Amino acid sequence: MHFGPKYVVIMFGHRKVPMTTPSIRRAHFLVSAVIAITISAAAMAQSAAPTPQPRIALESVTGAEPLREGIAIQSGSATLRITALRDDIIRVRIAPGSALPEDASWSVLPASREKSVDVLPTQDSASVGFRTKSLDVQVERNPLRIVVRDLAGNIICADALGRPTEFALGGFTVSKEMPLDNRFFGLGDKTGSFDRRNQAYTLWNTDHGIEESLDPIYKSIPFFLSISDGRSYGLFLDNTWRTWFDFGKRSRDSYSFGAEGGPLNYYLIYGPTPKQVIEGYIFLTGTPPLPPLWSLGFQQSRYSYAPESELRKVADLLRAHKIPSDVLYLDIDYQYRNRPFTVDPVTFPGFPALVSDLKKQDFKLVVITDLHVARVANQGYMPYDTGHAGNHFVKKADGSEFVGIVWPGPAVFPDFTRSQTRAWWGNVYKQFVDDGVAGFWNDMNEPAVFNGPAFTMPLDNIHRIDEPGFATRTATHAEIHNVFGMENERATYEGLLKLRPNERPFVVTRATYAGGQRYSFTWTGDNSSTWNQLRLGTQQTLNLGLSGISFVGDDVGGFGGSPPPDLLTRWVQIGAFKPLYRDHSTKGSLQQEVWVHGPEHEAIRRRYIETRYRLLPYIYTLADEASRTGIPLVRPLFLEFTNYFGGIDTEFLLGPALLVAPQPNGEMPEDYTVSYPPGDWFDFWTGEKMPHSTPGPNIVHVGDAIAKGESLPPGKSTVIHPTLATLPVYARGGSIIPLQPLIQNTEQTPTGPLELRVYPGENCNGSIYLDDGHTFAYQHGEFLRQSFTCQFEKNTITVRFGERTGTFAPWWKQFEVVLYGWPSASAKTTVTGSPAVLKTKYDSGTHALHVVVPDMAGKGELRITE
Repeated sequence: MHFGPKYVVIMFGHRKVPMTTPSIRRAHFLVSAVIAITISAAAMAQSAAPTPQPRIALESVTGAEPLREGIAIQSGSATLRITALRDDIIRVRIAPGSALPEDASWSVLPASREKSVDVLPTQDSASVGFRTKSLDVQVERNPLRIVVRDLAGNIICADALGRPTEFALGGFTVSKEMPLDNRFFGLGDKTGSFDRRNQAYTLWNTDHGIEESLDPIYKSIPFFLSISDGRSYGLFLDNTWRTWFDFGKRSRDSYSFGAEGGPLNYYLIYGPTPKQVIEGYIFLTGTPPLPPLWSLGFQQSRYSYAPESELRKVADLLRAHKIPSDVLYLDIDYQYRNRPFTVDPVTFPGFPALVSDLKKQDFKLVVITDLHVARVANQGYMPYDTGHAGNHFVKKADGSEFVGIVWPGPAVFPDFTRSQTRAWWGNVYKQFVDDGVAGFWNDMNEPAVFNGPAFTMPLDNIHRIDEPGFATRTATHAEIHNVFGMENERATYEGLLKLRPNERPFVVTRATYAGGQRYSFTWTGDNSSTWNQLRLGTQQTLNLGLSGISFVGDDVGGFGGSPPPDLLTRWVQIGAFKPLYRDHSTKGSLQQEVWVHGPEHEAIRRRYIETRYRLLPYIYTLADEASRTGIPLVRPLFLEFTNYFGGIDTEFLLGPALLVAPQPNGEMPEDYTVSYPPGDWFDFWTGEKMPHSTPGPNIVHVGDAIAKGESLPPGKSTVIHPTLATLPVYARGGSIIPLQPLIQNTEQTPTGPLELRVYPGENCNGSIYLDDGHTFAYQHGEFLRQSFTCQFEKNTITVRFGERTGTFAPWWKQFEVVLYGWPSASAKTTVTGSPAVLKTKYDSGTHALHVVVPDMAGKGELRITE
């Protein structure tokens, strides 16, 4: 926290300086936590808190009126409105008085919120409600309780007994039943265990860094996924105030959630599968945009590469060491006196030439642009002068401009709830865009304020809401805080769209809210160089994916501290299978570029970065899927294998086809067990069919089995002896995975055939998506999409090529089909439209048959007979 030039600087969150000793760095967290708790309690008591109201509990139904799309209910003075947006999505709005609050949302798309379906009203002496084609929604009359069932009568979600909905002190609490086998996931990148059961969380965007049990941290996504008895639903509480979720920490048989203010407005999304729930949540909050291809390459960052010569040196070394890479970052030290949107003329004297030279080396430059604008009037500092003249900054309760201390010293903050302010902010990027900067990094946007209460703005600061779909009004920071970072990234994204209309923006943000996936990538924040945080990063990535954020990663190697060689190597390996692949470290730590620990570690790390680039066709195809459906690239196993919870805390999937299984305790090289979901699996590195051992213990827990102690058909397992050189990765039987020849960056065109790895198994299929990688031409048909299937009959395998759609021409002229699990070199091949006998090559080490066939844009097939 920065108290001015005459005080010691103790920084909280991102870029802690200048603490030079390990003991001080460790002490920083303890001090920040104690001060945060103390100040936070005081901050909550500010006048920004909602006006206290008498306690109101919904006890019984006193009136009911059927609606075309649902039902309206009175409970004494309280009002309920339950409606069906779709047959599988129910919206619940409750107010303590006769009028519901304003129907507006920063998160839910207007077209989705306004959607509805006709329902069938139902009632009897005990309840009143309605049915859709998927759900039976009943409100029990006395005591009042909302119960949602599927049409077979199975309870999906039910209010807890007693008084499940209460209003008090300006806020509310809702309680729901929690069966014994109930699991909970989501809420973004919260720490703690992957399964949220028996834990409680506060959603309040906070710059505290990351510790294994620290809460709250950077993001507030009040959506969770519930899985119980083989059925899934999601619950999204659309409330931007300080909210909380308790999954059984206080009560063993119920979970609860609430807010200190704002509307009681939640959506219940039915599956029954987890993937259907995620798709429903994305229907509400929107899909992520298709990112530029280069953003999926390897990215190198540090706080800071300064002066300019340091960045040039790193660029030269990446190319000299043949480390495939696409992106370099500049953290705040490139700026003049830490002022956003400036460049230090001494340390970076030729900024446009630097950007141009990096481009010649096929590097994209991403620079940090924090949202705190230095309060320096009449000094030629454009962001402040134009922002002040346009009345674009957040106000104090008395109407004056709020000033807080951040990196540049006294700073002001754009009022992103105004559409005019977002437009102004977006245009501030013009000079950087003209210079050729490729992407932008929005940090410190919780917002972090070093001298503010709980390290943020006072809660009674005033925001002016001037936004389509909202009533024009003012709101306190207590209401806007959690959505502030998302509106910052939105302003950046939309501004770049206007400045470069045919280039896909790349924005990465630290703080966000539900729906933030529409505008940017994110990362998990300021982690540390420990094995625990490596494990935590995977769990955070998975829960962010389940919370709608598909494009995410953690800082490879850890931001704070210096990773030992083995830890950095393992992190580089695991990071290769996550969407955002960025190596980033703090000032004062040891260098952690790929080559720093000598040739042995460098060779291992290079191999995995090269694997990432070879897998880009598969990863880019997953990115296309995410942009259309919201299904994340990195997935927990149960997203593809419903009700399978083996390896839940350590294993993950990249798409449907690749299983990544790092050891649970990387610092202890002990044997461990990899659990495989049902079906066949192949070692991705050796081609060997797995597993070698007998089926493992029961690891699937669903329905009554957990209560009775009965076993369900388990997956299989293999005991692994870990080595640093190899991260266990497995390909799913029934998958066709596209790979490309190795390139050094995404500006290069691969040379050779597109490889299609075929792994025998049920429902064998795969696909590929391709476009120019950076423009919006794909929206006008300039893309390539093709599917593949395979069929196995006795000694014959048929690989079928679907008809290609789109007008984009591929870089390849041939396919190299690699068939795994083939028993010998004996093979006869025929291909549609060619009388020639194709040449084959057999690799006995991987049990793989290689067949090169001509490119097929239309339907065709390759038949292979032993």
